[in-house]
Amino acid sequence: MPAPDPITFASFPGDYGDEIAAVVTVVFAFVLAEVVDKALLRRGRKLGEAVSGRELSPVADTRLRLVRRLIFATIIVIGVAAALSRFPAVRTAATGVLASSALLGLVLGFAARQTLANAIAGIMLAITQPVRIGDLVTFEEQTGEVEDVRLTYTYIRLDDGRRLIVPNERLAQSSVANHTVVDPQVQVEVSLWLEPGADATQAVEVLSQIPDTDVRIAEVDKEGIRLTVTTWALARDRGGVGARLRKEGLQRLRDASLSFESPSRG
Repeated sequence: MPAPDPITFASFPGDYGDEIAAVVTVVFAFVLAEVVDKALLRRGRKLGEAVSGRELSPVADTRLRLVRRLIFATIIVIGVAAALSRFPAVRTAATGVLASSALLGLVLGFAARQTLANAIAGIMLAITQPVRIGDLVTFEEQTGEVEDVRLTYTYIRLDDGRRLIVPNERLAQSSVANHTVVDPQVQVEVSLWLEPGADATQAVEVLSQIPDTDVRIAEVDKEGIRLTVTTWALARDRGGVGARLRKEGLQRLRDASLSFESPSRG
């Protein structure tokens, strides 16, 4: 029995031409998608600087990200389809599939219903924009800043650093409190407690000396008197502003010889 001919380097391209072409096509699609994505990003930034002299607004940034991802995904899908078309077996299978397209559409539609619903909801969110990149929102009692609105999921950075990943369909169907959709500033409130019987009127006068604040007696009970100090700050700065208010308020009460309780109550 004669030994099989060894595979030589010269015969390799001829024997595996379709496989090589398919790999090259996929690699080219990924490279092209990256190039187009970077070009769209640079173009968007230049337009933002030309129009407003600064970075893109949250509205434009949210829509640009969606357009970039749609184009990226489209190029990849076309590239993979072109690569698979190099194989006769795949073309034959595709022909049979197209002959039963109605059944295939029903099966694929049922299997991908959730994914398609999330994608459609993502497109609607980018168009209507109830939430935008950088907005401070509250969703199902979780408050955080919108980091990204992707095609199928929205990423929200919570105050403790965790990421809340919400399917876009769920986000589109639920009520969302957007604290910064009209004004980028949010109200920051801290509570300070006085011991029972303390001079609340004097405490209000002392705390009112903090610039740009509103001081009120919020609650009086047998355990103490709660004062609230409120001001306005950018959403991203609210944590630091709240800590500064609490620290300065406690220091002013201490300097005025007013007794107070641990701020952990407020």
